[in-house]
Amino acid sequence: MRGGVSWERRGALTLTKWIPAAGDVCCTFQRKPASETLGDMIKDMQIESSYSGPRYTPGAIDLAFVKGLMDHFKSQKRLPKRYVYEILMDIIPLLRGLPSLVDVDVPAESKFTVCGDVHGQFFDVCNLFSLNGLPSEENPYLFNGDFVDRGSFSLEVILLFFSLKLLYPSHFHLMRGNHETTNMNSIYGFQGEVVAKADAMAFDLFTEAFNLLPLAACLKKKVLVLHGGLFSEDGVTLDQIRAIDRNQQPPESGIMTELLWSDPQRAPGRAPSKRGVGVSFGPDVSASFLSANGLDLLIRSHEVKEEGYEIDHDGRVITVFSAPNYCGQMGNKGAYILFNGSDMKPKCVSFAAVQGPANVPPMAYASGMFR
Repeated sequence: MRGGVSWERRGALTLTKWIPAAGDVCCTFQRKPASETLGDMIKDMQIESSYSGPRYTPGAIDLAFVKGLMDHFKSQKRLPKRYVYEILMDIIPLLRGLPSLVDVDVPAESKFTVCGDVHGQFFDVCNLFSLNGLPSEENPYLFNGDFVDRGSFSLEVILLFFSLKLLYPSHFHLMRGNHETTNMNSIYGFQGEVVAKADAMAFDLFTEAFNLLPLAACLKKKVLVLHGGLFSEDGVTLDQIRAIDRNQQPPESGIMTELLWSDPQRAPGRAPSKRGVGVSFGPDVSASFLSANGLDLLIRSHEVKEEGYEIDHDGRVITVFSAPNYCGQMGNKGAYILFNGSDMKPKCVSFAAVQGPANVPPMAYASGMFR
């Protein structure tokens, strides 16, 4: 049986259910990673003499470049292909060196911000930073997956995020979402956008980088952050998440796939997911998992919410979604969650959408019927 995607209409928005492939791959060879095949090709790429934007120097990123990049993208200008490649070639080894579950300390009296899906809504990301401050060592952030797809400035978002990760490797955290996968990217626009704005080899490099993104983070040993939710079986431990070999596309089943795709439900117990992958998990499942792992709170994303966030399971689970007016249609607010290292109590902050360029609608690069 081949994998595929089914869909349903909800208002003006098409929602999808991913049906994973049934493990029928029979290839007997494995292609080298794109990052190992480029050689000196990047050095031979020329920067047009008319280019007046920020200049990227491999291994030497600074704040001036990041600020220049934001201004450049706000003007709907593109980064030269050579710089796209160089950023990717720098981020891949950095991500490869990270664990599948990142332990993050939040010092007393320090601020820490957790954000949810942004889905290529670059201008809303810039607004979020204007409201809550640019990332820095004193203002650390975690973005909880689904950086790309649907929104038509996904390349701008992920290049900004990768640049910030290179600038602040210990203070800007990126977790993988279910849209950092080739299945979703081929349908919902990121692949088409990268090919249009750069080329197919750049998309191969993005796929390589996405495969290396951590799957979860544990804040001060009390708050677990992952994209989707919990698991089809009891007894999953943080050490099991740490042990996941994440350098792959999500498999048909198992804890890697479930933590990317699952959703909370109000009823106790578990139920099949409406998405066709992952599970729906109840408040008793959350309470048992958190207690067994010595945790206070689960933060997840993955679902649009009217206020940009929703508190479930007797306060044990918070959904945060940071793409306001999702796809230019839903009318929702975005949100982020603030923590102070002294008590690690969450404070949810909602924010409204800003107007992006009218000449580039959402889903502009999505495949066929999903536009």
